[in-house]
Amino acid sequence: MSHNALVHKRIRTLLVVTFALFGVIIAQLFSVQVVRAGTISERAAKELLRTSTLLAPRGVISDVNGIELARSVAAITIVVDQAQIKNPKLVAKVTSPVLQMDESELTSLFTGKLRYKIIVKNGKPAMWSALQKTISNYNTEVLKEKGGLSKRIVGFFSERGYIREYPTGTLASSLIGFINHEGVGAAGIESSLNSELSGTNGQYIYENGAGTIIPGSAKIRTEAKAGTSVRLTVDRDIQWVAQDAISKAVASSKAKSGTVIVMDPKTGAIIAQASAPTFNPAKPIVGNLDVIRNPAVQDVYEPGSTGKVITYAAALEEKKLTANTVYTVPYSMKVAGTKFSDHERHPTQRLTATGALAVSSNTASIKIGQQLGSKTLYQYLTDFGFGKSTGSHLPGESAGLLRPVSDWSGTSLPTFAFGQGYSVTSLQATSVFATIANDGVRVTPTVVAGTTDASGNYVPAKDQQTKRVVSAETAKEIRKMLESVVSANGTAPTAAIPGYRVAGKTGT
Repeated sequence: MSHNALVHKRIRTLLVVTFALFGVIIAQLFSVQVVRAGTISERAAKELLRTSTLLAPRGVISDVNGIELARSVAAITIVVDQAQIKNPKLVAKVTSPVLQMDESELTSLFTGKLRYKIIVKNGKPAMWSALQKTISNYNTEVLKEKGGLSKRIVGFFSERGYIREYPTGTLASSLIGFINHEGVGAAGIESSLNSELSGTNGQYIYENGAGTIIPGSAKIRTEAKAGTSVRLTVDRDIQWVAQDAISKAVASSKAKSGTVIVMDPKTGAIIAQASAPTFNPAKPIVGNLDVIRNPAVQDVYEPGSTGKVITYAAALEEKKLTANTVYTVPYSMKVAGTKFSDHERHPTQRLTATGALAVSSNTASIKIGQQLGSKTLYQYLTDFGFGKSTGSHLPGESAGLLRPVSDWSGTSLPTFAFGQGYSVTSLQATSVFATIANDGVRVTPTVVAGTTDASGNYVPAKDQQTKRVVSAETAKEIRKMLESVVSANGTAPTAAIPGYRVAGKTGT
C-alpha cells in the first residue's frame, strides 16, 4: 500500500472514531437534558435540602391565679461554619456591632476549620434578624465590585430554641426548681413534672446555598408541640408574704435556714412553701446543694415537742384521758435506767392534760405515752403520715425515719412520746396539724391545681386521697387544748393574734 493510501486510511479511521465519540456525547446530553432531566433536577434539589430540629417550648408553670412563675421565651443560637469564612478579621469588623462582641474575640471565633461553632447561645431573635440584614447589605455592595463574589460573607446559620425565664425571680425557687443546660428539669416541679412540661420537637427543611439558608426556603415539615402547662396551688401573693417572713426570721435569729408551709387542710393544697436562703432559678449554683435543694421535703429533723400533739391526740382517741385529766408532773423521772426531764426545772406539779400540753411537759408526755403503749403510739405515728413520703410527688421527698416497734429499746417509748428518736420533714409535720384542723381527716398534700395542654384544654387535678386518723370530736378537743399553748400561760404567747382563735405548738 502506498504511503498516501495509508495516510488516507488513517484519516478515515480517525474521522469515524471522532464522529462516534460525538454521537456518544450527544446521546448522553440528550439523556441528561431530556430523558433524565426530572430525576437529576430532583436529586440536585435534594442535595440542597437540609433538615433541622424545631424545638418545642416547655409548658408554663403558674400560680393558682394564672400568674406565670416559669415560662419559655423564644431564643436564637447563632452558629458559623469556620471553613467558609475566608477573612475572619473582615467578617468580625462587619458583624461586631450587631453581635455586640469585641472584634478580636470574634476574629478568634471565626478562625479555624470547625464546621459548627457557636457564636451566640440563646440570643434574642432580633439579633439574628439584624445580623441577616447587615450581612445582606454588605454582600449587596461587594457584589458591585470586581471579584465581589469571592468577598461575600457566608457561613452563618441560626438555630431556633427557647430559654427559661422566671418572672418572679427567687420567689418559690426551691419549689419550682430549674432546668439544666439541656433544657431538662433538674430540680423542683421542673424535674418532677418534666415529662409533662416538655414538648415534642418538630422538624423544618431549608435549602442550603453557599453555606447559608436561602431566604424564604425554610418550610416546616413537622410542627413542634408545646409542653403541658402546670397550674400550682400556690398563691403568689401569699408566697411572697411567707418568703419575706421566713427570710427576716432567719436573718434576725442568725439561723442557717428556715422553712414555712401554708396548707389548706380540707384540700391538701399547698398555698405557700417558702425557704431561706433561696436562689435564682435562672442562674442556679448547681454545686451548692444546701441552697438549691427543697428543705421542706428533703431535710429531716426530730419534731421535738410538736410531736406531742400526736401523743395527746392518740390518748384522747383511745379514751386514755380527757382535756381535764389531772397528772402529777415531776421535773424529772427515770425510765429504763435513763433520766428524762422537763426543759425548765420546777417542783412537782399537778396539771391537767391541757395544762401539761400548754407548758410542754416532757414527763407528762412520757406518762401519757406509757398509758398508750409502744404499739398504739407507733400506729398513730404512722397513721399521721410519719415514716413514709406524703405523696406530694415533690422530687427528692424524704420518708423521714421511724423505726418499727421491733427495733425499739427500753427508752424508745418515752423518747418518742415527746417527739424525739424519729425524724420527719417539714411537710410531714405540717400535715399533722392540717389533719387536726380538718376534723381528724388526713388529706394528701399537693402543689398541682391542674394542667393545660397545648390546645388550651384545662384539666383540674383529681381530689387528693383522704384517711381518717382520729374522730372529729378528738380533733376538736385537741384544737382547744392547743389554744392554751398560745395563751399567757403557754409556751407561745407571742403567737396570739387579737380577734382570732389561734392554736399551735412550739418545738425545739
